[in-house]
Amino acid sequence: MSKNFDVVVIGGGPGGYIAAIRAAQLGFSVACIDEWKNAAGGPAPGGTCTNVGCIPSKALLQSSEHFEHAGHAFAEHGIDVKGLSLNLPQMLSRKDTVVKQNNDGILYLFKKNKITFFHGRGAFVKNDASGIELSVTGKTNESLIAKQVVIATGSNARALPGTPFDEKMILSNTGALAIGAVPKRLGVIGAGVIGLEMGSVWRRLGAEVTVLEGLPTFLGAVDEQIAKEAFKLFTKQGLGIQLGVKIGTITTGKKDVTVEYVDAKGDAQKAVFDKLIISIGRTPNTIGLNAEAIGLKLDERGFVQVDDQCKSSVTNVWAVGDVVRGPMLAHKAEEEGVAVAERIAGQHGHVNFNTVPWVIYTSPEIAWVGKNEQELKAAGVAYKAGSFPFLANGRARALGDTNGMVKFLADAKTDEILGVHIIGPSASELISEAVVAMEFRASAEDIARICHAHPSLSEATKEAALAVDKRALNF
Repeated sequence: MSKNFDVVVIGGGPGGYIAAIRAAQLGFSVACIDEWKNAAGGPAPGGTCTNVGCIPSKALLQSSEHFEHAGHAFAEHGIDVKGLSLNLPQMLSRKDTVVKQNNDGILYLFKKNKITFFHGRGAFVKNDASGIELSVTGKTNESLIAKQVVIATGSNARALPGTPFDEKMILSNTGALAIGAVPKRLGVIGAGVIGLEMGSVWRRLGAEVTVLEGLPTFLGAVDEQIAKEAFKLFTKQGLGIQLGVKIGTITTGKKDVTVEYVDAKGDAQKAVFDKLIISIGRTPNTIGLNAEAIGLKLDERGFVQVDDQCKSSVTNVWAVGDVVRGPMLAHKAEEEGVAVAERIAGQHGHVNFNTVPWVIYTSPEIAWVGKNEQELKAAGVAYKAGSFPFLANGRARALGDTNGMVKFLADAKTDEILGVHIIGPSASELISEAVVAMEFRASAEDIARICHAHPSLSEATKEAALAVDKRALNF
């Protein structure tokens, strides 16, 4: 016998579980279907982000940064560390504990909000006058009837053609987070967010890391000035980054992986690695949804086709997050999840893509919101730029972390902030001030006139805003 709900959410990642919670807050009867399993086979909601993405990668980034600081930076602070050693199993265990805490937190939130959770794989069965029927395949099979359905099934790592992931030698983000011993030679194909973050983790722990990127430019989506600074700092740290390469044959042996490629000069090269991480993007996770059963339209790449309200081609079926157009970011998925729940309730949910922040959690961190210089130039927008280096910031000096800068871009006539770009300590936290400012359509002068605590890293934000008008006070 089928179980009836007002709203059924397929997927328990950031977009899905947040949509379920907001729908429940609005008074709907809600169910969430999610198939992620923990090591014991139990439910592990949170999607890629919680299980093999944002959360575990940040745990390892933090642990590996502590290790690097203990080995190299503590002496400058008068802290002598003798006999430093790496306990990798404990580091990985801590990462797993952090993941489980987040899994359990989501299950608690489901219970708190009276959301019915089904552990299994959700798929469409049919759509008729009684509602939208879905099946749940798991330890126990269920049949659900929904008035409204929200698809939040996320994405999967994209493999190179002919080179499937085995998560032992050829690794996606999943395998990259669970390497049992530090590889002597680590190859990374793709110099995007995942490639740089995972490359940074294992470099800090002792691996010789080579990053092979097909594009001729480094971090093409990042402001060019910030990207150049990042390239300089990452290569100085020891990441071997090669741009403009063309990957050829990849051969997996018993103990190593051989990558043949053509470098930017056109010369044939060969590199041998103990492990190879492939991070060349992600694909929407729609296989198995049985979309055709209800006439749900997918595009040629497998994304659910939606309008600007996240409505699909089928009435009362919505989709959010990585499975639809737009940036594949957990917080973008969350905002869409909230907006859809509110639209179902007849409210006016809103998501402003122009104020979605982006972050790369390397050291230094990179964060930005809005337009970069190359985008403004291409669009013919007249703008003013102002920047301020952390080298001239008192708190950064006290921290011993003075790399990077804050950069403001503002409209030449109105002074409205068009974009803010940061590379440096705590960039992921500092960017929030810029997001708030841009949501309220603030000017650079507005930020320049706000009192910022001293000494703080946020003073670099104020100084960069002052620099737009060429009146920075400390540089």
